[in-house]
Amino acid sequence: MTTPVIEAKALTKRYGSQVAVDRLDLTINKGEVFGLLGPNGAGKTTTILMILGLTEPTGGTIATVGFDPLHQPLEVKRRVGYLPDSVGFYDNMTGRDNLRYTARLGGIPRIAVDSRITTALERVDLVAAAERPVATYSRGMRQRLGIAEIIMRRVDVAILDEPTNGLDPQSTQEFLELIRSLKAEGMTVILSSHLLDLVQSICDRVALFSNGKIGVMGKVTDLMRDVLGATTVIQLDAEGFDTAKLEGIAGIERITRLADGSWRIDASRDVRGEVARRVIEAGANLERLSLGMATLQDVYTRFFEGKRHAA
Repeated sequence: MTTPVIEAKALTKRYGSQVAVDRLDLTINKGEVFGLLGPNGAGKTTTILMILGLTEPTGGTIATVGFDPLHQPLEVKRRVGYLPDSVGFYDNMTGRDNLRYTARLGGIPRIAVDSRITTALERVDLVAAAERPVATYSRGMRQRLGIAEIIMRRVDVAILDEPTNGLDPQSTQEFLELIRSLKAEGMTVILSSHLLDLVQSICDRVALFSNGKIGVMGKVTDLMRDVLGATTVIQLDAEGFDTAKLEGIAGIERITRLADGSWRIDASRDVRGEVARRVIEAGANLERLSLGMATLQDVYTRFFEGKRHAA
């Protein structure tokens, strides 16, 4: 049985005449990694602020780990960690002292502070840099120190807003492993990111925000079927071939001309055999016929294409 840690019902936020979040219904369960996706201004950040109790809803309700963020902010802050795009630490203080200061503010028992800090620093591989001023830290080290704070506090929910921006590929992979380890320990992770391949690799479910609403939500494979109608991608390169001759092949959902002159075929199954036969029967030169899988980037692109066309 799943246990909700975030429950929003008809959650709404207006700034004057502008609606930032529009009657949002959202449930995020314990132990899942949940992705919040969408263009800037879609409502993701405002939703995060309401989850944290940092802005007041105009309407609807929000419960964070069973508490009202607006009226029980201390209870929420004890149980939720927030890692923004730009992590704020005191540059003139060491990494360890920054964590010690946060521990004191968070009411962690003094007898437990040092052991918790050391354990957290070990988890994020910052022990060797713990006594250096944070001003000397790279962006990746600052992000890891932010995760160390979350680990030290032993929160139930971690909200990570663009946590891998500016990180090199190696640092990004290390960060993903940290997130996986938090999930394995039962922590709920809410991830907002524009790096869709990263989101696809780690999130259990995702929600695509548009104009303050969730347009689609679910597992990535389910969204592929719902938005694309397909999960299989075939790339066809056949000189002199008219793709109209592929009409009638069951499973083909869409055919798109790519910039290099080849064709992308979105399908619900592997139709390479039928495609190859039609190409050969047409007397065309088959140069490439490769099989791949649809991605979250495809879902995102198609979904917002549809929004633009509707507008």
